[in-house]
Amino acid sequence: MPKSMRTIEVDDEVFAYLQSRSEPLVDTPNDVLRRELLNSGKPTGDGTGGRRAGALKPLIDAGLVAAGDTLRHHQSRLKRTHEATITADGWIELPDGQVFPRPSPALQEQTGNAINGWSQYTHVRSGSRLEDLRDKLAQRQS
Repeated sequence: MPKSMRTIEVDDEVFAYLQSRSEPLVDTPNDVLRRELLNSGKPTGDGTGGRRAGALKPLIDAGLVAAGDTLRHHQSRLKRTHEATITADGWIELPDGQVFPRPSPALQEQTGNAINGWSQYTHVRSGSRLEDLRDKLAQRQS
């Protein structure tokens, strides 16, 4: 028997929060709320309480980056530098605690502009762009 579903209304700020924690075309708002509020969901086996692996997890698994490593983007014209940290499950954590499964939404949150995080974030320890590290991994796998 299917679970009973209820309709709720949320404001734009709450909806934006749900979007920032969801995988487009995969998660429903209910999935996000269930994960966030009930700490349940599909286990990923990485100790994250059910959060799926982020886009940087394959780079971690390959040893190209590590949990706790810093990502940096410098906007020279505006003289601003943005930093973020890679989490153990491959997500990107901003200094204010927001987390994102992929680089581009994380960097967009920091800059306020749609921006390709793969090409614009630099992995500080290696000095390489995330895009270059992703290409390196693809070469290893082919």
